[in-house]
Amino acid sequence: MLRSSTIQLLRFHFSFFLLPVYLFAVSQVPAIHTADALLIFFILHLLVYPSSNGYNSYMDRDETSIGGIKTPLPPTRQLFYVSIMMDLMAIGLSFIIGYWFTICIVAYIAASRAYSYRGIRLKKYPVAGYLTVIIFQGAVTFFMVYHGSSINKTLAVPPAGMAAASLLIGGFYPLTQIYQHEADRKDGVITISALLGYRGTFIFTALVYSIAMCVLAWWFISHDQQIKFLALATMMLPILVYFFSWAGLVWKDEQRADFSNTMRMNILASICTNLAFLTLLIWRGFE
Repeated sequence: MLRSSTIQLLRFHFSFFLLPVYLFAVSQVPAIHTADALLIFFILHLLVYPSSNGYNSYMDRDETSIGGIKTPLPPTRQLFYVSIMMDLMAIGLSFIIGYWFTICIVAYIAASRAYSYRGIRLKKYPVAGYLTVIIFQGAVTFFMVYHGSSINKTLAVPPAGMAAASLLIGGFYPLTQIYQHEADRKDGVITISALLGYRGTFIFTALVYSIAMCVLAWWFISHDQQIKFLALATMMLPILVYFFSWAGLVWKDEQRADFSNTMRMNILASICTNLAFLTLLIWRGFE
Protein backbone atom coordinates (compact mmCIF):
# COMPACT_ATOMS: atom_id res chain seq x y z
CA MET A 1 0.00 0.00 0.00
CA LEU A 2 1.26 3.46 -0.89
CA ARG A 3 2.07 5.72 2.04
CA SER A 4 0.34 9.08 2.23
CA SER A 5 3.74 10.78 1.97
CA THR A 6 4.49 8.93 -1.27
CA ILE A 7 1.19 9.98 -2.85
CA GLN A 8 1.64 13.57 -1.70
CA LEU A 9 5.22 13.92 -2.90
CA LEU A 10 4.52 12.49 -6.36
CA ARG A 11 2.51 15.71 -6.77
CA PHE A 12 0.21 14.52 -9.54
CA HIS A 13 -1.50 17.92 -9.51
CA PHE A 14 1.79 19.54 -10.53
CA SER A 15 1.42 17.94 -13.98
CA PHE A 16 -1.25 20.56 -14.67
CA PHE A 17 1.48 23.22 -14.63
CA LEU A 18 3.36 21.36 -17.37
CA LEU A 19 0.29 20.59 -19.50
CA PRO A 20 0.54 23.73 -21.73
CA VAL A 21 3.56 22.38 -23.65
CA TYR A 22 1.68 19.16 -24.45
CA LEU A 23 -1.44 21.05 -25.60
CA PHE A 24 0.65 23.49 -27.62
CA ALA A 25 2.51 20.68 -29.41
CA VAL A 26 -0.61 18.62 -30.17
CA SER A 27 -2.46 21.71 -31.42
CA GLN A 28 0.24 22.25 -34.05
CA VAL A 29 0.42 18.69 -35.41
CA PRO A 30 -1.00 18.60 -38.99
CA ALA A 31 -2.56 15.13 -38.63
CA ILE A 32 -3.02 13.76 -35.10
CA HIS A 33 -2.83 10.08 -34.19
CA THR A 34 -5.41 10.29 -31.39
CA ALA A 35 -4.58 7.01 -29.63
CA ASP A 36 -0.87 7.81 -29.52
CA ALA A 37 -1.56 11.38 -28.35
CA LEU A 38 -3.63 10.04 -25.44
CA LEU A 39 -0.96 7.47 -24.56
CA ILE A 40 1.67 10.21 -24.58
CA PHE A 41 -0.48 12.25 -22.20
CA PHE A 42 -0.63 9.27 -19.84
CA ILE A 43 3.10 8.59 -20.05
CA LEU A 44 4.11 12.19 -19.38
CA HIS A 45 1.51 13.47 -16.95
CA LEU A 46 0.75 10.35 -14.92
CA LEU A 47 4.15 8.64 -14.94
CA VAL A 48 7.18 10.75 -15.94
CA TYR A 49 6.30 14.08 -14.32
CA PRO A 50 5.09 12.60 -10.99
CA SER A 51 8.10 10.30 -10.89
CA SER A 52 10.45 13.25 -11.36
CA ASN A 53 8.64 15.13 -8.60
CA GLY A 54 8.94 12.16 -6.27
CA TYR A 55 12.60 11.55 -6.97
CA ASN A 56 13.37 15.24 -6.46
CA SER A 57 11.54 15.24 -3.13
CA TYR A 58 13.36 12.08 -2.06
CA MET A 59 16.72 13.75 -2.76
CA ASP A 60 15.78 17.14 -1.32
CA ARG A 61 13.90 16.00 1.80
CA ASP A 62 12.24 19.41 1.97
CA GLU A 63 11.02 20.68 5.32
CA THR A 64 9.56 23.90 3.92
CA SER A 65 6.98 24.59 1.21
CA ILE A 66 7.58 23.15 -2.25
CA GLY A 67 5.68 23.53 -5.52
CA GLY A 68 2.02 22.93 -4.80
CA ILE A 69 2.56 21.67 -1.22
CA LYS A 70 2.70 24.02 1.74
CA THR A 71 3.70 21.36 4.29
CA PRO A 72 5.49 18.38 2.66
CA LEU A 73 5.61 15.07 4.52
CA PRO A 74 8.98 13.37 5.07
CA PRO A 75 9.81 11.04 2.13
CA THR A 76 10.42 7.33 2.69
CA ARG A 77 12.37 4.71 0.75
CA GLN A 78 9.07 3.67 -0.81
CA LEU A 79 8.98 6.95 -2.74
CA PHE A 80 12.32 6.13 -4.36
CA TYR A 81 11.20 2.65 -5.44
CA VAL A 82 7.86 3.92 -6.74
CA SER A 83 9.61 6.58 -8.85
CA ILE A 84 11.86 3.92 -10.38
CA MET A 85 8.88 1.68 -11.17
CA MET A 86 7.02 4.57 -12.79
CA ASP A 87 10.06 5.37 -14.93
CA LEU A 88 10.31 1.77 -16.11
CA MET A 89 6.60 1.73 -16.95
CA ALA A 90 6.99 4.98 -18.90
CA ILE A 91 9.93 3.62 -20.90
CA GLY A 92 8.12 0.35 -21.61
CA LEU A 93 4.98 2.12 -22.86
CA SER A 94 7.10 4.51 -24.93
CA PHE A 95 8.11 1.69 -27.26
CA ILE A 96 4.48 1.58 -28.41
CA ILE A 97 4.92 5.11 -29.78
CA GLY A 98 8.32 4.52 -31.38
CA TYR A 99 12.04 4.48 -30.72
CA TRP A 100 12.62 8.23 -31.20
CA PHE A 101 9.94 8.95 -28.61
CA THR A 102 11.50 6.37 -26.30
CA ILE A 103 14.93 7.98 -26.69
CA CYS A 104 13.42 11.33 -25.69
CA ILE A 105 11.71 9.83 -22.64
CA VAL A 106 14.95 8.18 -21.49
CA ALA A 107 16.83 11.45 -22.04
CA TYR A 108 14.19 13.38 -20.08
CA ILE A 109 14.36 10.94 -17.16
CA ALA A 110 18.17 11.00 -17.19
CA ALA A 111 18.20 14.81 -17.18
CA SER A 112 15.67 14.90 -14.36
CA ARG A 113 17.79 12.54 -12.29
CA ALA A 114 20.98 14.50 -13.00
CA TYR A 115 19.11 17.62 -11.89
CA SER A 116 18.21 16.14 -8.49
CA TYR A 117 20.76 13.38 -7.74
CA ARG A 118 23.12 14.39 -4.93
CA GLY A 119 26.13 13.04 -6.81
CA ILE A 120 25.54 15.39 -9.77
CA ARG A 121 22.97 17.90 -8.56
CA LEU A 122 22.59 20.16 -11.59
CA LYS A 123 20.00 22.14 -9.68
CA LYS A 124 22.69 23.67 -7.46
CA TYR A 125 24.14 25.47 -10.49
CA PRO A 126 21.91 28.42 -11.46
CA VAL A 127 22.58 28.48 -15.22
CA ALA A 128 23.03 24.72 -15.80
CA GLY A 129 19.96 23.92 -13.70
CA TYR A 130 17.86 26.54 -15.46
CA LEU A 131 18.90 25.40 -18.95
CA THR A 132 18.27 21.74 -18.08
CA VAL A 133 14.70 22.52 -17.01
CA ILE A 134 13.72 24.77 -19.90
CA ILE A 135 15.31 22.57 -22.58
CA PHE A 136 13.76 19.30 -21.41
CA GLN A 137 10.43 20.56 -20.11
CA GLY A 138 10.17 22.86 -23.13
CA ALA A 139 11.90 22.01 -26.43
CA VAL A 140 12.43 18.27 -25.85
CA THR A 141 8.88 17.76 -24.61
CA PHE A 142 7.46 19.72 -27.55
CA PHE A 143 9.54 17.61 -29.93
CA MET A 144 8.49 14.25 -28.53
CA VAL A 145 4.81 15.19 -28.24
CA TYR A 146 4.68 16.63 -31.77
CA HIS A 147 6.61 13.68 -33.21
CA GLY A 148 4.75 11.00 -31.26
CA SER A 149 1.30 12.46 -31.84
CA SER A 150 1.69 12.76 -35.60
CA ILE A 151 0.32 10.03 -37.82
CA ASN A 152 3.52 9.65 -39.82
CA LYS A 153 5.83 10.10 -36.76
CA THR A 154 7.50 13.04 -38.44
CA LEU A 155 10.92 14.31 -37.39
CA ALA A 156 10.23 17.65 -39.09
CA VAL A 157 9.24 19.32 -35.84
CA PRO A 158 9.06 23.15 -36.18
CA PRO A 159 12.04 24.77 -34.40
CA ALA A 160 9.91 27.85 -33.62
CA GLY A 161 7.52 25.68 -31.62
CA MET A 162 10.37 24.10 -29.68
CA ALA A 163 11.91 27.52 -29.00
CA ALA A 164 8.58 29.01 -27.88
CA ALA A 165 7.96 26.06 -25.55
CA SER A 166 11.34 26.50 -23.86
CA LEU A 167 10.89 30.25 -23.60
CA LEU A 168 7.43 29.90 -22.05
CA ILE A 169 8.85 27.51 -19.44
CA GLY A 170 11.88 29.78 -19.02
CA GLY A 171 9.67 32.81 -18.52
CA PHE A 172 7.95 31.35 -15.47
CA TYR A 173 10.34 28.84 -13.92
CA PRO A 174 12.39 31.43 -11.97
CA LEU A 175 9.17 32.68 -10.35
CA THR A 176 8.56 29.19 -8.93
CA GLN A 177 11.87 29.49 -7.05
CA ILE A 178 11.48 33.02 -5.72
CA TYR A 179 10.16 32.07 -2.27
CA GLN A 180 12.81 29.38 -1.67
CA HIS A 181 16.03 31.40 -1.72
CA GLU A 182 16.91 30.85 1.92
CA ALA A 183 15.90 27.17 2.02
CA ASP A 184 17.88 26.51 -1.16
CA ARG A 185 20.99 28.24 0.19
CA LYS A 186 20.89 26.03 3.28
CA ASP A 187 20.88 23.03 0.94
CA GLY A 188 23.83 24.36 -1.05
CA VAL A 189 21.65 25.28 -4.03
CA ILE A 190 21.89 28.57 -5.90
CA THR A 191 18.92 28.87 -8.23
CA ILE A 192 18.64 31.24 -11.17
CA SER A 193 16.14 33.25 -9.10
CA ALA A 194 18.53 33.54 -6.15
CA LEU A 195 21.29 34.60 -8.55
CA LEU A 196 19.09 37.30 -10.06
CA GLY A 197 17.57 38.49 -6.79
CA TYR A 198 13.91 39.35 -6.23
CA ARG A 199 13.68 42.31 -8.59
CA GLY A 200 16.04 40.72 -11.09
CA THR A 201 13.81 37.63 -11.23
CA PHE A 202 10.80 39.71 -12.28
CA ILE A 203 12.81 41.65 -14.87
CA PHE A 204 14.34 38.47 -16.29
CA THR A 205 11.04 36.59 -16.52
CA ALA A 206 9.36 39.59 -18.17
CA LEU A 207 12.14 39.68 -20.77
CA VAL A 208 12.04 35.93 -21.51
CA TYR A 209 8.24 35.89 -21.63
CA SER A 210 8.27 38.84 -24.06
CA ILE A 211 10.66 36.96 -26.34
CA ALA A 212 8.40 33.90 -26.14
CA MET A 213 5.39 35.95 -27.24
CA CYS A 214 7.42 37.45 -30.10
CA VAL A 215 8.34 33.95 -31.30
CA LEU A 216 4.69 32.86 -31.07
CA ALA A 217 3.60 36.00 -32.94
CA TRP A 218 6.09 35.30 -35.72
CA TRP A 219 5.01 31.65 -35.89
CA PHE A 220 1.29 32.34 -36.22
CA ILE A 221 1.60 35.40 -38.44
CA SER A 222 3.96 33.58 -40.82
CA HIS A 223 1.27 30.89 -41.15
CA ASP A 224 -1.42 33.54 -41.75
CA GLN A 225 -3.05 32.78 -38.39
CA GLN A 226 -3.15 36.28 -36.90
CA ILE A 227 -6.56 35.70 -35.34
CA LYS A 228 -5.29 32.66 -33.47
CA PHE A 229 -2.39 34.63 -32.04
CA LEU A 230 -4.72 37.44 -30.95
CA ALA A 231 -6.96 34.89 -29.23
CA LEU A 232 -3.91 33.34 -27.57
CA ALA A 233 -2.56 36.69 -26.39
CA THR A 234 -5.96 37.79 -25.09
CA MET A 235 -6.41 34.67 -22.97
CA MET A 236 -2.93 35.17 -21.50
CA LEU A 237 -3.62 38.80 -20.57
CA PRO A 238 -4.68 38.01 -16.96
CA ILE A 239 -1.20 36.55 -16.40
CA LEU A 240 0.40 39.90 -17.18
CA VAL A 241 -2.04 41.80 -14.97
CA TYR A 242 -1.25 39.63 -11.95
CA PHE A 243 2.47 39.53 -12.76
CA PHE A 244 2.88 43.31 -12.76
CA SER A 245 0.62 43.69 -9.73
CA TRP A 246 2.72 41.16 -7.79
CA ALA A 247 5.96 42.72 -9.02
CA GLY A 248 4.78 46.07 -7.67
CA LEU A 249 4.15 44.53 -4.25
CA VAL A 250 7.57 42.84 -4.18
CA TRP A 251 9.26 46.09 -5.25
CA LYS A 252 7.90 47.69 -2.06
CA ASP A 253 8.25 44.66 0.23
CA GLU A 254 10.36 41.61 -0.66
CA GLN A 255 8.42 39.57 1.90
CA ARG A 256 5.58 39.48 -0.66
CA ALA A 257 7.71 37.06 -2.72
CA ASP A 258 6.18 34.25 -0.68
CA PHE A 259 4.69 30.80 -1.23
CA SER A 260 1.07 31.99 -1.43
CA ASN A 261 1.68 34.61 -4.11
CA THR A 262 3.91 32.21 -6.05
CA MET A 263 1.19 29.54 -6.10
CA ARG A 264 -1.42 32.08 -7.22
CA MET A 265 0.89 33.10 -10.06
CA ASN A 266 1.50 29.47 -11.05
CA ILE A 267 -2.17 28.51 -10.93
CA LEU A 268 -3.32 31.57 -12.88
CA ALA A 269 -0.57 31.16 -15.49
CA SER A 270 -1.35 27.45 -15.90
CA ILE A 271 -5.10 27.97 -16.22
CA CYS A 272 -4.76 30.77 -18.77
CA THR A 273 -2.06 29.03 -20.83
CA ASN A 274 -3.84 25.68 -20.79
CA LEU A 275 -7.11 27.31 -21.88
CA ALA A 276 -5.30 29.19 -24.64
CA PHE A 277 -3.66 26.13 -26.16
CA LEU A 278 -6.72 23.94 -25.57
CA THR A 279 -8.73 26.52 -27.52
CA LEU A 280 -6.25 26.25 -30.40
CA LEU A 281 -6.61 22.46 -30.30
CA ILE A 282 -10.42 22.63 -30.36
CA TRP A 283 -10.26 25.32 -33.05
CA ARG A 284 -8.78 22.73 -35.41
CA GLY A 285 -12.05 20.83 -35.43
CA PHE A 286 -13.86 23.78 -37.00
CA GLU A 287 -11.38 24.40 -39.80
